[in-house]
Amino acid sequence: MTIFRLGYVAMSKTLEKASPSQTMTYTRFQALPDREAAIRKLEAIARSNLHNTLRLLRHNQAHGIKFFRMSSRLVPLATHEELRDWRYISALTEELKAIGDYAKANEMRIDFHPDHFVVINTPDKEVFQRAMIVLKYHFMLLHAMGVDPTHRCVLHLGGQYQDKEHALESFIENWALVPYSLQKMIMIENDDKSFTLEDCLYVCEKLNIPLVFDLHHHLANHRDVNWVNEWSRVVDTWRSSPLPLKMHISSPKSEANFKSHADYIESEMFLDFVEKVDGTISQVDCMIEAKQKDEALFQLIKDLRDSPTIKMKSNTTFNWVEV
Repeated sequence: MTIFRLGYVAMSKTLEKASPSQTMTYTRFQALPDREAAIRKLEAIARSNLHNTLRLLRHNQAHGIKFFRMSSRLVPLATHEELRDWRYISALTEELKAIGDYAKANEMRIDFHPDHFVVINTPDKEVFQRAMIVLKYHFMLLHAMGVDPTHRCVLHLGGQYQDKEHALESFIENWALVPYSLQKMIMIENDDKSFTLEDCLYVCEKLNIPLVFDLHHHLANHRDVNWVNEWSRVVDTWRSSPLPLKMHISSPKSEANFKSHADYIESEMFLDFVEKVDGTISQVDCMIEAKQKDEALFQLIKDLRDSPTIKMKSNTTFNWVEV
């Protein structure tokens, strides 16, 4: 029997005035006449983002949600090259620690998904160094929260650069240039355009990186649509992780706009996944990527409760039962 646990991404549709992604542009920062005052303004925005993240975790706890992807935009301009001297971690120590303490006290899994421009297989040294700066930012946030950074950041493999096979090998070659502390954070996700499940498994197996299976992406971009044929390999990539296997679940917005995420989750597609993987691993954490965020999670729970094949174990965890 497999336990399935649901989570959602970054923002709530039901908790008002709780954005964890408030920001300031560098243009606006430059326009402020006093640089120190501008930095204090950045810190105030970051504190608000972190305060709202803690509010989101409390909201989640009230609804039994134990799995949450945090916004990567918690600290605006933290990775900007003109702000390398800004010691933002020191300024935000108390707020970051409060998030980590709350997550640990309530046994929550929290993680990140850095933006698409974090590319490891790039042939451009400047782009690669920029990716390392962004990954270090995520590492520092997790470290300040007191959260073990192991397998807390999801990445895509990167670009094809007109030669897919060479791009795959470039990821493997460039991996040796990634500091070990940052390597430990990374999970790889199959994408909807460039790299298939099989491509990602090739890299993950070579480098011992967990694979985050995205069902929607697979349906949009695959060699063999029957993902079950590779599921045991996906499971095996998690053999040395301290965390349960993670997957992404979303539904196509429409047939014409298949790659875009719908507002909610199509429960029948998800139930098909649940039935096929049941019994293959002890736990699967399912991250909902839907436009309606926590509302999509609440609606999926309602749909699951109506299914005779689902037994709810808590508000957001369940298992499959035969009927």
